[in-house]
Amino acid sequence: MFLHKSILITDVNVKNPDPVLGEKLLEQFGGATGELTAALTYWTQSFHTTIPGIRDMLQDIGTEEFSHLEIIAMLIEQHTTRAPANTRDAAYNSTLFALRGPGPHLVDSKGTFWDGRYVNEGGHVVRDLRANVAAEAGALATYEALLKITDDEGTRKALNELATREVSHQQMFMEALASLNAVSEPVFGDLQPSKSVNLYFNLSSGTGADLRGPWNSEPAFQYVADPLQHLTQQQGGNNAASNEMLASEQLANAPQS
Repeated sequence: MFLHKSILITDVNVKNPDPVLGEKLLEQFGGATGELTAALTYWTQSFHTTIPGIRDMLQDIGTEEFSHLEIIAMLIEQHTTRAPANTRDAAYNSTLFALRGPGPHLVDSKGTFWDGRYVNEGGHVVRDLRANVAAEAGALATYEALLKITDDEGTRKALNELATREVSHQQMFMEALASLNAVSEPVFGDLQPSKSVNLYFNLSSGTGADLRGPWNSEPAFQYVADPLQHLTQQQGGNNAASNEMLASEQLANAPQS
């Protein structure tokens, strides 16, 4: 059962309406990474897990995302209807609202219609939770970008609250992953990795490119400085294609006379 109450999670009170900003806010209403996408993604994912607590969490957060969608809708509405006529026309007529009318629409900031393919669900709880952490980080980045281009106090207050909740949701998803021991272990499901799982191949080389860090160092990884030589050695030097590639590289790197 869904139940809507006319109680907002944060106040929406735009004092300096700007239809151009309203157009940008459409990204969080009908955009690929907006609030509608998040709500439907988490709700769909909730039916992929048999773990009661994680299912409940996904449904709670998914439902909260609908309340975020409501905040964005009201921001767009106020930015497109409250501006005085003598200051609104030029900005209003240069935006999508000139054709579609004021208020929210299921399009992004460039007028592309929302698409069901935006819903990111893959049928495995670990896969879904990891995707959700990235999605919330992306939404946070969008809200931070929107905060930088408006000085309207009411808009900033609402956007700041929405951005804060993205941080909260990231933490919730990470805690859920931790409960599954799936934060630092990349393998899930039935995969039996090959012996290359701990190899790091130095495939982008050159001045300033061969940098080292925990992502390519022991004990987690064996660093392969010369992937072509490694491949040739692994195949006993009998692979003609590998030898040809190695010879080509040696020729390319030979000093020019």
